[in-house]
Amino acid sequence: MASLSDYPRFTLGAELTQEQRAFFAKYGFLHFRPFASPEQVQAYLKATQDVQQNWLSNKVEKVNGVPIKYGKDVDGSPIVQRFAFASQHSPVLHELLQDKRFEALFPLLETPGGRVGENERDGLVVNHYVNVEGSEFSQMGWHTDSLRDVFYGKRIRPMLNVGLHLDGTKATNGGLRVIPGTHRQGIGKMLFRKKYYKDVYYDPNEVAVETEPGDLTVHDGRMWHRVAQSPLIGPESRRRVMYVPIIGGKYQPKSEESPTPFYLRFLHLVK
Repeated sequence: MASLSDYPRFTLGAELTQEQRAFFAKYGFLHFRPFASPEQVQAYLKATQDVQQNWLSNKVEKVNGVPIKYGKDVDGSPIVQRFAFASQHSPVLHELLQDKRFEALFPLLETPGGRVGENERDGLVVNHYVNVEGSEFSQMGWHTDSLRDVFYGKRIRPMLNVGLHLDGTKATNGGLRVIPGTHRQGIGKMLFRKKYYKDVYYDPNEVAVETEPGDLTVHDGRMWHRVAQSPLIGPESRRRVMYVPIIGGKYQPKSEESPTPFYLRFLHLVK
């Protein structure tokens, strides 16, 4: 696992293969290619642009208690750089989450009641990274997705973070980095191995996940990962990816009355 390209890329079918399940159990992530066709990728990009225009026009600040992160595009125009619950505002994105292939991932939770968390946590999140002056989102430091459970004094619930990548990203252009095997770490290392979000630096154990448009990635919520900043400036630095959680346990939907989660009060620090 030392090189950038020696892990397998799989195809996601109606059920996971034994090889896929064994790989995930050992390393904590899976990479599927392709999941969405080029035509579907363009439809999803158009859908996010439609949601963006709606939110810009209506000056939407939060959705179900989750702050919306705005920034600047390469031409200086305002854009949404982190959407939350995007599928609740787009029939196209809602339909995406009905894809039966997601159900093949449920057994990875090793708990009953697996489901796509369209209305839970932050729902379908769209991250739009671009490295230009005025951008509020060009990278994301090291973190685990399970920290939110710790914040609320809860037992860590099994969860998967599933990403649909809408742009191709070579390792030389930043992008997702994971530390394989850290999903099996103890609570101490999950809390203190890195400085959450502030630590953005290369780790000798990290693996770069190189994507093509339409690829699907899955990682365990307990795994350390980051999004590296692109060394490029301008349009070439653009990377758009949609994430949705797959979770089990008690159903806990968000609503317009939901308070802002404590951990999201620091979202402005993530740039």
